[in-house]
Amino acid sequence: MSETIDKPDSLWQEADELEVLTFDLNGETFALPAVMVQEILDILPETAVPGSQPFVASVINFRGKVIPLADLRLAFGMEAAEATIDSRFIVIELDLQDEPTLVGLRTDKVNEVTTLAKASSEAPPSVGMRWRPDYIHCLVKRGGQFIIIPNLQAIFSTRHD
Repeated sequence: MSETIDKPDSLWQEADELEVLTFDLNGETFALPAVMVQEILDILPETAVPGSQPFVASVINFRGKVIPLADLRLAFGMEAAEATIDSRFIVIELDLQDEPTLVGLRTDKVNEVTTLAKASSEAPPSVGMRWRPDYIHCLVKRGGQFIIIPNLQAIFSTRHD
């Protein structure tokens, strides 16, 4: 089965650094390009959508618009978790089917806006990963940990049953 995997360089374009928002899921640190982030929200009431994919099973009201709420934990095969005092929704704009789309992402905790260096990034290993490698743009080493930059295009274009 051959999958199209975006090259890590496509994320960086011509830059040596990338400004990102970091957040936690199940004890792992993830990051999204800051330019995608529209807003960080406290937990809001959700409305379940019958028949939807499990990882996008509800919607929220964001500034008068109904937007899907995704749980990346489920896309990555992690267990769903109850919201805590630190839980937040990150509202991002993502091009889906060539159309800018607002999507909410459930997080365990939002950390900071920071800059990551392209020189510290590498493609995900092809073996030994517990997640699908096409779901990860790259891993960036910072300090003693790896920060995971998810490939949201791949995640949202794959059917999750």
